[in-house]
Amino acid sequence: MNTSPLDNPFYYLENFRQVLDWIARRYDDLLDATERRFISEFAELPVPAQGLLVRMVMRKGVLFRASKLGYVEIGDPHDAVLPLLAREWVDTAPPLGLSELFQLLRRDELSHCFKDHAVKGPERKQDWFERLQPMYPAPQSLEQWHPTLSDAVFGLKIMPLCDRLRLLYFGNLYQEWSEFVLADLGIYRYEKVEFSLESRGINERADIDVCLQLHAFREALEACLELHTLAERVIAIECGNPWLLMRRGKLLFRIGQQAERVQDWPLAMAVYRQSSYPGARSRQIRVLERNAEYAAALTLAEQARLAPESDAEVQHLSRVMPRLQRKLGLTAARKRTVRAIARLDVQVTPVSGMSVERLIRLHLEEQQGGEVHYVENALINSLFGLLCWRAIFAPLPGAFFHPFHSAPSDLYSPDFYQRRASLFDACLMQLESDEYLATIREHFESKYGLQSPFVFWGALTPELLEQALYCLPAEHLLSWFRRLLQDIKANRTGMPDLIQFFPEQRRYRMIEVKGPGDRLQDNQLRWLDFCAEHGMPVEVCYVQWATDDSVFVSSDLSDHQGALCPS
Repeated sequence: MNTSPLDNPFYYLENFRQVLDWIARRYDDLLDATERRFISEFAELPVPAQGLLVRMVMRKGVLFRASKLGYVEIGDPHDAVLPLLAREWVDTAPPLGLSELFQLLRRDELSHCFKDHAVKGPERKQDWFERLQPMYPAPQSLEQWHPTLSDAVFGLKIMPLCDRLRLLYFGNLYQEWSEFVLADLGIYRYEKVEFSLESRGINERADIDVCLQLHAFREALEACLELHTLAERVIAIECGNPWLLMRRGKLLFRIGQQAERVQDWPLAMAVYRQSSYPGARSRQIRVLERNAEYAAALTLAEQARLAPESDAEVQHLSRVMPRLQRKLGLTAARKRTVRAIARLDVQVTPVSGMSVERLIRLHLEEQQGGEVHYVENALINSLFGLLCWRAIFAPLPGAFFHPFHSAPSDLYSPDFYQRRASLFDACLMQLESDEYLATIREHFESKYGLQSPFVFWGALTPELLEQALYCLPAEHLLSWFRRLLQDIKANRTGMPDLIQFFPEQRRYRMIEVKGPGDRLQDNQLRWLDFCAEHGMPVEVCYVQWATDDSVFVSSDLSDHQGALCPS
């Protein structure tokens, strides 16, 4: 029997009722007659029927054996299902294809169905299925497949409707009903944001269809549907919702990347031209170059140079333009000079099970003193998230529209900062005095464990926080935070691996660690260059494996893996 870990055995039903009430109050103008009728009639069902329906809705698939739907609070599923049958929401004799039958029945039950084609010795179930498939092309009811089996299959007929309701509530289809359970159990905890009845992610009925199309097309891309057909369908989508247009642009960007992998340059260009996703223009230049269209590539690069969309595009142009000019027989422009970054060469002996960053951390502490922490992107992002918590979770229209947002829905929108400029500026102004220290500490205490797009609770210990607040100058924090706000998606990664604090001198340095054969990535180069430009102490540590036993060897086998995941 299935049991609930929560005190109320109908906890899942209460959650579903909450969703229906939420939708009825906030999205009534977008509902069609079928959806309104479902919400109304669901409330009239007996509680066992409500519970059974919600149990099926919240499970995977649409076919369920009655014997697997035994819940103490619901009772006999054959009785509970009767009101659902009357409304044609469930079918107790759904047609089952061979594939569905193989998913529902055990091996011994299948052997009874196919006595004349029994499994051959060690034959795998999948091989058996493939052998039977040509012989049984037509679907049948369970009773036809197995007349003596004392069980029934319930087919859920309203899952598309329930998916639309879930879409209206969450604004997407990747969040599942389990969000409620995880929140009820305290596994995920969310900031409570006040939002008005008008605050919602979808504002027109047509937006629902666009969401469903985009979701289906993303799945089709994963399933490797014919790219040209898929691209045509996505390009044909028309929508006035900026939030959905961004999703459409991202999907086109991914289709373009797949077209590049198969070297279909015309298709890649076609979808990149239709995509507004960051980086699409740089990919167009790359595709033109790969297709030997050097003049067109240079023309587009020169247009981009006049109004670059990001530091990443500036970096890309500094590399590609001289190369294109040389290929066209032109005088190549001088490459942008990269600021010199201090270099640290270290030899250590590898230790099984220990990362190179961990080895260097222990080595630096032993050789140079101070305290070294593996922080990568965790520390700066977390300090930013704590200082600017109020701005990040400000209840702007459309930013939050249900209780399970870990981040504003427009976090990666180009106008994310502009919409909240005064709020962010007020937060950053605290860095001009010691006020920021109290704000960060207070939010660390009062918001601890709440989902955040910036705060890495698993990595930010009280000790690390206090060392950072003591050793990191406010002007450096301000520079980092403003760079984050310039391009959150691109700039929240690429930060140095380690930070070393010297509390006695109230100073610090950051170290990017590169093991043998490893090289700096583009986002890491941009962060290093930024730090060097602003006089921040940063070094790149190049590691070589030592073979001499006299070189530092550590026996600490603990590692940092898994520690740096944002909540």
